[in-house]
Amino acid sequence: MNRTSANNPSANRLSAENVTLAYDQRVIAEHLSVEIPDNSFTVIVGPNACGKSTLLRALSRMLKPNQGRVLLDGQVIQSMPAKKVARTLGLLPQSSIAPDGITVGDLVGRGRYPHQGLLRQWSSEDERIVRESMSSTGVAELADRYVDELSGGQRQRVWIAMALAQQTPLLLLDEPTTYLDIQHQIDVLDLCAELHEQQGRTLVAVLHDLNHAARYATHLIALRDGSVIAEGAPSDIVTAELVEEVFGLRCQVIDDPETGTPLVVPAARQTRVAPAVGVADTSSTTEARDVRDGGDVKDAVNAAKGF
Repeated sequence: MNRTSANNPSANRLSAENVTLAYDQRVIAEHLSVEIPDNSFTVIVGPNACGKSTLLRALSRMLKPNQGRVLLDGQVIQSMPAKKVARTLGLLPQSSIAPDGITVGDLVGRGRYPHQGLLRQWSSEDERIVRESMSSTGVAELADRYVDELSGGQRQRVWIAMALAQQTPLLLLDEPTTYLDIQHQIDVLDLCAELHEQQGRTLVAVLHDLNHAARYATHLIALRDGSVIAEGAPSDIVTAELVEEVFGLRCQVIDDPETGTPLVVPAARQTRVAPAVGVADTSSTTEARDVRDGGDVKDAVNAAKGF
């Protein structure tokens, strides 16, 4: 059952209407409809292989639906010229590979390609936009460095800078924190939040970490088996019942002590793993009951602080 926190009229710039998505004969999602609220930081979450990245590929014109349609500014995205789409919608794919021997400045400059043409070549405005994009992502000092010399966190910022140089009002990011350590994950998500809050861009990201999603998203879409189970503001929809329905994980949901957003605390192992047949451990049963029934959760919170 699709639960939403509010009714949303169909007036947003990017949406999918009753789409069926598949790779060859393998169907990933059927009759799937989503609306991306304008000026939102929308995050798509769900278990592995539920269709998160597939949906993002469809929204970005990388995958054509077998049925249904994806609309961008009221037009079927597949019918729009590629450069027109690229001037409206930027994409940071899950695995980005830079050409050998390319510098940071040159790679970011490629974000200006959709704005070039026979009557419009590279200009001082393009140069300014590239400098500003590198500055806003903290990679300006790396402009002359080769991309393949950089750390994973630095490379991710460079790719985001290239996407910013496109100057698109919509930016889609497929698992932008993958392979990054916790510090660089937070750096990248902080940068995304700044782009949304300070520049008014609409962001759509696929994230694996539900606590990151609940902390940063203004709009959350929870998928399972190619269907939307719930969507809305994280504070409205993230509950222990939803987490168990979507991820199959027993948990408690408490307030994040830093942000007040929902924080998912997995249930202790004793409550998730049934005891062996014929073995009774009353102490662990009592402890599990205390956690399950809302007892002292300090240990569980401390264990979750690495999110």
